[in-house]
Amino acid sequence: MILFNLFMTLVLIFMRFLICATSAAALTYSVHFCSNTTIFTPNSTYQVNLDSVLSALSSNATSSNGFYNSAAGREPPDVVYGLFLCRGDIPSVTCRECVDTAAKEIIRRCPREKESYIWYEECLLRYNNQSIFSIIREVPSFDLPDPENVTEPERFNQLLASTMNSLASKAASQSFKKFATDEENFTSSQTLYSLVQCTPDLSEYLCNRCFQSAIAALPMCCTGKRGGKVLLPSCIIRYELFPFYRINTTIPAPSPSTTKDKGKSRIPTQLIAAIIAPVVISLVLLALGICFLRRRAMKKYNALEEQNVGDEITNINSLQFDLATIRYATNNFSDDKKIGEGGFGAVYKGKLYNGQEIAVKRLSRNSGQGATEFKNEVMLVAKLQHKNLVQLLGFCLDRQEKILVYEYVANGSLDYFLFDTEKQGQLNWPTRYKIIEGIARGLLYLQEDSRLRIIHRDLKASNILLDEDMNAKISDFGMARIFGADQTQANTRRVVGTFGYMAPEYAMHGHYSVKSDVYSFGVLILEIKSGKKNSSFCQADGAEDLLSYAWKHWCEETTLQFMDPVLRNSYKRNEITKCIHIGLLCVQENPGGRPTMKSIIIMHSSSSIVLPLPEQPGLFLHSGTEMKTQSEELDSVQSIQLSANEMSVTEIYPR
Repeated sequence: MILFNLFMTLVLIFMRFLICATSAAALTYSVHFCSNTTIFTPNSTYQVNLDSVLSALSSNATSSNGFYNSAAGREPPDVVYGLFLCRGDIPSVTCRECVDTAAKEIIRRCPREKESYIWYEECLLRYNNQSIFSIIREVPSFDLPDPENVTEPERFNQLLASTMNSLASKAASQSFKKFATDEENFTSSQTLYSLVQCTPDLSEYLCNRCFQSAIAALPMCCTGKRGGKVLLPSCIIRYELFPFYRINTTIPAPSPSTTKDKGKSRIPTQLIAAIIAPVVISLVLLALGICFLRRRAMKKYNALEEQNVGDEITNINSLQFDLATIRYATNNFSDDKKIGEGGFGAVYKGKLYNGQEIAVKRLSRNSGQGATEFKNEVMLVAKLQHKNLVQLLGFCLDRQEKILVYEYVANGSLDYFLFDTEKQGQLNWPTRYKIIEGIARGLLYLQEDSRLRIIHRDLKASNILLDEDMNAKISDFGMARIFGADQTQANTRRVVGTFGYMAPEYAMHGHYSVKSDVYSFGVLILEIKSGKKNSSFCQADGAEDLLSYAWKHWCEETTLQFMDPVLRNSYKRNEITKCIHIGLLCVQENPGGRPTMKSIIIMHSSSSIVLPLPEQPGLFLHSGTEMKTQSEELDSVQSIQLSANEMSVTEIYPR
């Protein structure tokens, strides 16, 4: 009896640990994302509709077979679309628990954002003010690798790639659940457990494309790692060297002969206990080990929010397009699809299979932007989302081809209008004032409001795109740099940027900071106000460049003469004067005297604030015939690239 009691005690302990492992997995938070591009007001119609959608998702979590979408509201901007996706192997009660938890937690973490996402190990939940049903979405994306490495990384990577590709095809071809798992032996003692799943509303093609996007992220985040997962809004993939999902097992029923002879041959209870007890103890130890691993994984993934931002950005990947798709979209890069030519290559307008218009930036093979800059731009822009930043949709890496795929912005770049005498008239003063404000808000997001602090380093008119409503969008992050949370400046021996926009301390000494971008923004303000290009400025009254020309009019109190003549029928005198004032504050030689972007926006929007007096502008780097003198002063110019009406510097080594 003692052995029997011990056996029962061990069974109870074993069951408790199984419950522990199951419940812990169901409530394990992974990551969330709040897009601050659109904000709703508390107690507004949007919030009422959002509450209705979240309630519908929670109430349908038990009977939905793991997926459900809902919408509330009749007309934009108050319509809310939401959905949840539970992992394909979990029971309905766990699905309901996860969705309930996610619905409460997403409101706590994203209290005012109209577009929000949250992932748990057992479910994902998302909502938006634009339709998300049957539409593929690969950003934002998150890669969560295990910190430990495998013993044979090359063989492991091959096994992982073949397994994931096989699972992707299997899951995508399913009619509803679009979920698949697999177990493959890696070594005699290690098994690779893999899982893929996409939202069932996607077609087979879109589902498989989402999987391929996630799989493409594995070599960049998880090479040789013992485990990892990639979380996208439309699909997830994960692998481990321990079972993290329910594996289907069949327990054989007792045979008839066993039940018939039960009374004839009775095995003593003590003997049964003596045989089973060691087995149960082994199972208990195994359960303890599983619980320990799960708890360690929970701490690791819950620490995502606190991990170093610089490390996090290197794990972010966007959608990878295959070259055939890009060639189809651009009619094999035909000239009639070309919409621009920059220092790093041509830009084409394209259309994907689903009809979506895109802008394709094809880097020239001899461009200064190599793999490092290319990867830098992909990582940066995929992570950033703001209405005044251009949205990166994906990329393509195929042998020598390096291609970036952006949202198509209908009106092209600012310089296309600003410096063309026939098109300048389309930019009246209210439109230019709105463009200045949009650029300022985009820079403020980069410098202070995003999860990263980013220095653009190549802010200029050709890198400001205008949508169909003439809203400004900052583009081209190939030269951008990330700052730590407490970092304010950095040094480099490799100066990159464009003559006419570079701050003097950066061009001459390699010192760059948020104030470097403020200087470039000041140059842009003066260009937008005057309609004159800084780097090609030519004035007969003694002014050497646009900045000194603006300073001359400021000192002589003739700022209206600095204004673009086409604005004479639409300008407001106080706004014109204020803009040249802010522009001159931004281009002061001393970086400490330049205002912050936050104070610039306050100055721009307020009519009562008193602005400090500016000092004389900093050094202007000339182009054209004066380039040689300037390059000698900088020691050496390694590579200079010419693009339309501008001089782009890819490598200068300062003193």
